Amino acid sequence: MAPKFLRSFVLITLFTFSSSVYAELIVGVAGPLSGSSLSIGEQNEIGAQVAIDVINENGGLLGENVSLVSVDDACDPAQAEAAAAQLVAQGVSFVVGHICSGASIAASKAYTDAGIIMMSPASTNPKVTEQGYTNVFRVCGRDDQQGVVAAEYMSVNFSDKNIAILHDGQAYGKGLAEITHQQLQARGLTAALVEEYAPEKTDYFEIVDKMISAAIDVAYVGGYRDDVAILVRQAEEKGADIQFIGGDALFSSEFLLVSGDAGIGTLLTFGPDVTSLPNASDVVSNFSDNYYVEPEGYTLYSYASVQAWSQAVATAGTTDTADVIAALQSGSFSTVIGELGFDDKGDVTGISNFVWFRFTQDAIVPHN
Repeated sequence: MAPKFLRSFVLITLFTFSSSVYAELIVGVAGPLSGSSLSIGEQNEIGAQVAIDVINENGGLLGENVSLVSVDDACDPAQAEAAAAQLVAQGVSFVVGHICSGASIAASKAYTDAGIIMMSPASTNPKVTEQGYTNVFRVCGRDDQQGVVAAEYMSVNFSDKNIAILHDGQAYGKGLAEITHQQLQARGLTAALVEEYAPEKTDYFEIVDKMISAAIDVAYVGGYRDDVAILVRQAEEKGADIQFIGGDALFSSEFLLVSGDAGIGTLLTFGPDVTSLPNASDVVSNFSDNYYVEPEGYTLYSYASVQAWSQAVATAGTTDTADVIAALQSGSFSTVIGELGFDDKGDVTGISNFVWFRFTQDAIVPHN
């Protein structure tokens, strides 16, 4: 998450750019900039902002300065529709976002109707690119890939354990949990407990008690960071010895701020660590040296979204939506997360999707 002083800097920068009479190309950034998912929204925002700064420092795009406008969807489908309407009214050429799958699904029709390209750095629900909208892309993997990775690991390592499948009932969490459970069943395992919980609560002891009664050893949770962190903490408070496993939405150093030491050892899937890629070193240094932030989580995926779109625009020689879509669908793009392309649905190709990580006291580290 960006420090508060950096957040202020970004907002000032956004105001300055969007107010400039010289800016003619506008990029929208849509994600949660309030609520418990704030940090992932800020990752999206700073990733896009730094990528746009680099474009402008190198002469802009098609000879024009690029400005950025941010909107808050609070990770909520209804608010995402309103946020999308704001960006359409601003005349944006491109949208980086949304982040939460439910928000992306809800907002995508507005961009389709307006002829605006949307590219999500983080929305993994398959439906995002299964709706038939040619203007919708993503640079992350899908949950029908993530669920396979999770189920395969669990079937190898926890086949003799009592497994719980938990989710928050939302598009991302429910979808990921259901796919993971289906993949477990395909491997001969059935969950001992399947439960839905209400998101954005501070008390999950009822769920914890159910897990204790069912003698749960392993809990796979489809949901967002803070809710899962509270579950983990409250399970430890009840004396339950449960191995918690989650998806990509947990990937944040702030997870342990909520879970406390109870979160150490929690497993999760996310994209490969791209910060160590040769073409990422200068980008990572730019974030740390000039913006005072380490680009964790979705930050570099947001940066890559801007890179792919801007390269497609340069190839097309125009921001005309149809021409840029054609360039995206047919091209290969050199980005901070690797050389990538897109299939005819808008899903990313050319890069690895999900690998394992584990929370330690000081870092999120790869886990084999």
